[in-house]
Amino acid sequence: MQKKHISFLICGFLFSAMLAGCASFPASRTQALAPAEDPYSKEAAYHYSLAVLSRLDGDLALSIDHMKRALAFSPDSPYLTTELVSLYVENNDVDPALSLGESALEKYPGNTELRSILGGLYFNLREYDKAVREYQTVTEMDPENAVAYLYLATIYSQEKKYAQAEKAYQKLLALDPDHIIGMFYYAKILASMNRVADAEKLYQKIIAQRPAFEAAWTGLAALYENQNKYEEAIGVYRRYLETTPARIGIRVKIAELLMKAGREETAEKELQEVLKISPEDREVHMALGLLYYDMRRYDQAAARFAQLLETTPADDKLRYLLANVLEQKGDRQKALAEYQKISPKFELYANAQIQAAKLIKQEGYPADAIGIIRQAMGFRKDQVVLYLYLSSLYEEQKDMNEAEKTVREGIRLFPDNPDLHYLLGALLEKTGRFPESIQSMKQVLALDPGNADALNFIGYSYADRGMRLDEAEQMIVEALKIKPDNGYILDSLGWVYFKKNNYESALRYLKKALEFLPDDPSVMEHLGDTYLKTGRREEALEWFRKALKTDPGNSRLKNKIDLLNP
Repeated sequence: MQKKHISFLICGFLFSAMLAGCASFPASRTQALAPAEDPYSKEAAYHYSLAVLSRLDGDLALSIDHMKRALAFSPDSPYLTTELVSLYVENNDVDPALSLGESALEKYPGNTELRSILGGLYFNLREYDKAVREYQTVTEMDPENAVAYLYLATIYSQEKKYAQAEKAYQKLLALDPDHIIGMFYYAKILASMNRVADAEKLYQKIIAQRPAFEAAWTGLAALYENQNKYEEAIGVYRRYLETTPARIGIRVKIAELLMKAGREETAEKELQEVLKISPEDREVHMALGLLYYDMRRYDQAAARFAQLLETTPADDKLRYLLANVLEQKGDRQKALAEYQKISPKFELYANAQIQAAKLIKQEGYPADAIGIIRQAMGFRKDQVVLYLYLSSLYEEQKDMNEAEKTVREGIRLFPDNPDLHYLLGALLEKTGRFPESIQSMKQVLALDPGNADALNFIGYSYADRGMRLDEAEQMIVEALKIKPDNGYILDSLGWVYFKKNNYESALRYLKKALEFLPDDPSVMEHLGDTYLKTGRREEALEWFRKALKTDPGNSRLKNKIDLLNP
């Protein structure tokens, strides 16, 4: 069985060094003798002592070996068993830790320490039900075990079971009213439950008791920020800086909030002041670059990013930002060069190459744009977006065969991706294979039942052909519930009503569609058709003419105008 890697922290899996008062993880104990109630042989004691010394030397494998020998001499020792499970955990040996821990718990069901270790293992393996079972049992056996309540609350929070998490935090704080970590995470839960006033009160209490606890200050500031109370959030950070003026990151956060509040110039001054204190701070220079970008001061943003890149040329994120700024400046060639320097290992590599392809295409070289994407696919076959974009490039070149071939290759690699199936359906419809296109769209809905675009596609396709109109209406109405402000879906519903001879409803929805798509020739033409059916020839002619202005090469519109205006 492949070894599963679990990263444990000595004082717990989530709370790191912040868990003041947290019971040490069992493997961290270094006493040379077992408790008096758990006697074991001299041979076991000898190997146990060697296990402790090996662990202190950092040799966990040797420590485990000695602990196994100790347990072999005293196989009925719950203490040695628990210690060995702890060592397995610390060494990320999950399978033996689970195997030994679960079998030992059958022998020692009252061992709360062992249950806590297993609870931690289950939590990290995302087996939350088992983790909850162990910690609940611990609290039943030891009702004053504050750490067990803390972990229970954490698991419930992870599962977004906020009411249960709140009960666990309340029990914890009933045992220890001043438990800082418990109060802190309880405040976060209250914020998630939108009980803002209660969360604010708890954060304020933590700050009063532990002014140096930065997480409480940032939590309170975030509470205000999420309510768009930027000035209040800034005030919290400034009060914190009165006691910790050297916290550069807090000053940067204040600048970000000033930007959100629309005070860009004040944000710039804030960052410039910080640079006087710490002129080489990369975080501040980066924040200034982003500020200049938001202010559309692209020359300054590009200069800032380029300067940073000189000292860290392997920083792909920074290079991506620089390329984007250069693109905004209109320096296409420089932007293209930067995009193409980005490593395939970078998470936004595919996006970078797509941007490079767009720049090449804008220069009038579509074949080179295709080459860029094909090269990128050679490095990153795991990026769906590359298949989607390459197919669209072929379609723009009217090479429908290659477009279809590309999207089908994508589907072979990513059979459960609804975007690929949608694109295939659209291509099939454009090449006159209507039944196949509908099957592709139904596959989209099988993968993503709430896909409004696929619902609209099928509904409009039926309506445009005058078939299955009740089903078409039902599907488009469902799509509109998902995207109520989508002009194309509103147009589709209007067109269904047109086909059903319900012209009053058709006009209502087509006019509403035009509010979102004021320059769309299809909506204008549909309006013209509807007015014509109701005998309002002049209004029909007006909308046909407007549609022709936005789509001057449309021969169908020209014919309609000629018929109405001989």
